[in-house]
Amino acid sequence: MAEFAKTAGTDCLATETDAADTPLDKVTRRVFRRFVPFLMVCYVVAYLDRVNIGFAKLAMSADIGLSELAYGLGAGIFFVGYFLFEVPSNLLMERFGARRWICRIMISWAVLSAAFAFVTSTQMFYVLRFALGVAEAGFFPGVLLFLSQWFPARRRGQIIALFMAAIPLAGLVGSPVSGAIMAAFDGAAGIEGWRWMFLLEAAPALLLGIATLYFLDSRIDDAKWLSQQEREVLTSALAAEASPASQSRHEGIFSTMFDPGVLAFAMIYFCCIMGQYGVTFWLPTLVSAAGAQGALGMGLFTAIPYGVAILAMVATGRHSDRTGERRWHAFAPMALGGALLATMPFLNLGFTAAMVLMSLATAAVLTATPMFWTLPTQALSGSAAVVGIAAINSVGNLAGFLSPIVVGAIADRTGATAYGMLALAACLILGAIGVATKPGIARNTA
Repeated sequence: MAEFAKTAGTDCLATETDAADTPLDKVTRRVFRRFVPFLMVCYVVAYLDRVNIGFAKLAMSADIGLSELAYGLGAGIFFVGYFLFEVPSNLLMERFGARRWICRIMISWAVLSAAFAFVTSTQMFYVLRFALGVAEAGFFPGVLLFLSQWFPARRRGQIIALFMAAIPLAGLVGSPVSGAIMAAFDGAAGIEGWRWMFLLEAAPALLLGIATLYFLDSRIDDAKWLSQQEREVLTSALAAEASPASQSRHEGIFSTMFDPGVLAFAMIYFCCIMGQYGVTFWLPTLVSAAGAQGALGMGLFTAIPYGVAILAMVATGRHSDRTGERRWHAFAPMALGGALLATMPFLNLGFTAAMVLMSLATAAVLTATPMFWTLPTQALSGSAAVVGIAAINSVGNLAGFLSPIVVGAIADRTGATAYGMLALAACLILGAIGVATKPGIARNTA
């Protein structure tokens, strides 16, 4: 997993503009090798611990009596805690440093993820999902802020895409692993397979949380593995592209959160996340409905769309950095994902055709997210970025609360999960329109 990130990232960073191999190019590659593979593995574990209820859903629902709507509410309530503690978490990370704060986040979510093995009721399921959201709040925007403080803007399309390739990679690796754990451990020591899955998949987060203290440095000046000259080159490059307007215009937390530009980004991201979590929470169910048999079979076939998504994300991020274009690289996957999700309820497909369509839709929806994040990380810097990135992610992720509830309610009413995709498709198309029409999006020409 880390080797994939290392190889892909090294290739991606070698663009035509790097032929001279400047000091900035060299130090950027060093920083990439130090941070990005490790953070990618952390996000794989974080995302798997967040969405592995999708794999446990069928067996867990039968054991504790969850309806489709109750599952959707439980899946979504994670984001209520996430929303409430997102901005405070980023402010605390700025105070205590990324190294210690990300360590705290990972260890606390590991403990709560393991606690799902002891769920016995719907109410307990709700409480733990909310607590997991509180624990994990700040990880994603914190890492985005961290990356924006270490990488020049013209590199961020590739860097963010590679980091966020952890989402489909979690599905690619996690789907068969989760299915295998549930199948192999079911009944071991008298414990159901889905409970074993929660226990075993929480362990990596605990170990990685401790490892964070070794791998991460909160500031460039703390990076003793870089020479003094390398630290100066990187600091100068980042200072040269910082926007004085974005730092001076947002003087407080609330002025940043309610800035029209930040709110516009938040609404676009809300639409994007409606599609993303609709796919990730319900993809195993859709694959099962298409004809996959058993927990292991469902896990293996669910991995296919995620594999396609990884390739799409890396290729799109690389092309965006090569051209310096951001707006249409975000618009295209949102619009395509919406169009593909909208066609699903109306096509009577065989298993192979259904898998092809789901793979293309998953790739488009997941590619839209990192391409979106190239926009606000370019528009915001300094103190505005600390609050602005967290606020955008916080508001946008309320869609993670609504998306599974909407799909679950429609599934309960119609008996077909696919129809819930229509609502998500509409949101993606609205988000694409927002990207196409938002003013103030510039190219990276440096």
